[in-house]
Amino acid sequence: MAVETIGAAELLARVPLLADLEAGELERIAQVAIPRSFAKGDRVFHEGDRSDACYVVREGEVRVTREHSDGRAIALATLGPGELVGELAMLDGGVRSASVEALTDVELLALSAADMRGLLERNADITTKLVVKLAERLRETNERISRQSFQTVPSRVAGVLSQLVNEDGAEQGRDGVTIRMNQVDLAQLAGTSRDSVSRFLAVLERAGVVRVGRGRVTVLEPPRLRAYIF
Repeated sequence: MAVETIGAAELLARVPLLADLEAGELERIAQVAIPRSFAKGDRVFHEGDRSDACYVVREGEVRVTREHSDGRAIALATLGPGELVGELAMLDGGVRSASVEALTDVELLALSAADMRGLLERNADITTKLVVKLAERLRETNERISRQSFQTVPSRVAGVLSQLVNEDGAEQGRDGVTIRMNQVDLAQLAGTSRDSVSRFLAVLERAGVVRVGRGRVTVLEPPRLRAYIF
């Protein structure tokens, strides 16, 4: 148990929101943190669930999405190790405003919303950091919604592919950059349907920009994606 607690405290110290806490405060949080594991594709929580905890990503990646009544989903963020998810639970204890899904097998630390609200009450600096972090997330969400409102579907998909090419999870190879993601996930990130993504990928494949495989897209000539973003 001691090893797990030390590991949890070290992880919490790397969370930007908690970085300025004293070692003793980090240890107190670590002692009440609950390790949680989720397999790839599992939901950590659903939009509309009651919120009683926030989570720190220990290993793996999760995706935050909002869902429409017609079944479409918009991806709001992808979060990795050291990042906080579900932090609105620390403020109002209301229902979840978004869903969180495991993109890979993930290890999380669950932090009680009540414990974290107490922490905010004792530390004005952390409260300020949380407000700034939420403002950054809101700004990113507004920009994404703006792109999805005003850009064409091909432009949005090309923009998502271009962004993914530059992320750590992309595999650099002699023939190009491979993105291991299925078309449903691409559609979520672009705010469109799988059929629309499939049609546009076929256009890119005929043009020699990408090669499509099962559960992956290899971008053969990343600079050429810019021609489709407007």
